[in-house]
Amino acid sequence: QVQLVESGGGSVQAGGSLRLACAVSGGTFSRYALAWFRQAPGKEREFVAAISRSREGTDYADRVKGRFTISRDDAKSTVSLQMNSLRPDDTAIYYCAATAAAFVTHTQYMYNYWGQGTQVTVSS
Repeated sequence: QVQLVESGGGSVQAGGSLRLACAVSGGTFSRYALAWFRQAPGKEREFVAAISRSREGTDYADRVKGRFTISRDDAKSTVSLQMNSLRPDDTAIYYCAATAAAFVTHTQYMYNYWGQGTQVTVSS
C-alpha cells in the first residue's frame, strides 16, 4: 500500500516562505509522477504543481508560477514544494498525490494515492 505523508505546513506572514515535503512509502517511487493540490475553506480542491517521473517535466497553476517550485528526490522518496512570496490567498490545506501516469497532469482523478494534507496559513 502506497502511503504519502506531508510535512512542513504552518503559519507565515505575507511575503514569507515555506517548504512542504511529502514522504512516499510502500511503492516504487521512481514510477510515479507527483503533484501538489490545495483546498481553501469553502472552495474546491485545485491543482498547484506537478512533476514527472524523470523530473524533466513540471507544470504549475498560473496563480503560483514564478513563486512555487516543485522538486523530487528519488533517493529519499520525497517530493517538495518550495513556496516563496506567499499571499493570504495561498491559505489552504495542501495535499500531495501520486500517479502511475507517465506524464504530468492537472486531473485529480488520475492520481491514485493521496496524503492527509498539511495546513498552510498566510496572514496579511
